[in-house]
Amino acid sequence: MNDSPESERLLADILEEERRPELREALLDHTLNAVRRRRRFRQTRRAVSALAALAALLLVVWRFIPSPPPIRSSPSNPYTLVRTQPLPTHALVQTTPFAPASTVASTRAVTITITSTTGHDFRELDDDQLLDLAAPASPMLVRSAPHAAELVFADPAEREALLRN
Repeated sequence: MNDSPESERLLADILEEERRPELREALLDHTLNAVRRRRRFRQTRRAVSALAALAALLLVVWRFIPSPPPIRSSPSNPYTLVRTQPLPTHALVQTTPFAPASTVASTRAVTITITSTTGHDFRELDDDQLLDLAAPASPMLVRSAPHAAELVFADPAEREALLRN
């Protein structure tokens, strides 16, 4: 046997480690964790492999399943054909005039206004001419915009007298 001082020192270190239980327990925990990690890795690798095989199988089956033939639409016409037919006589609405004796009027006298087809010669009044036209009264021109004005009477009675004339 080889009884060198180095081997004796190694043997002493090993025996000393056995005397310390916390070191032995730490080494055992480390070993168990490494074994558990390897086992989880193997289980995960098996599950991923099974899922990949299933996906490949589904892909192969999907490729070989015949798809339904495409629906062919008829070529579209640039027009729309509309077919019509006359309405039946019972669906038609007809009116008949009143007899002269059954004419209903809401007023006793009817005013008839006749307009001529000839053109009229209207002229536009400026502000001074409009104020002269309302001469007995004293109206005012109130401007709301550059080309918009309103004729306002201070006394409403003057306005009514001017409208009556």
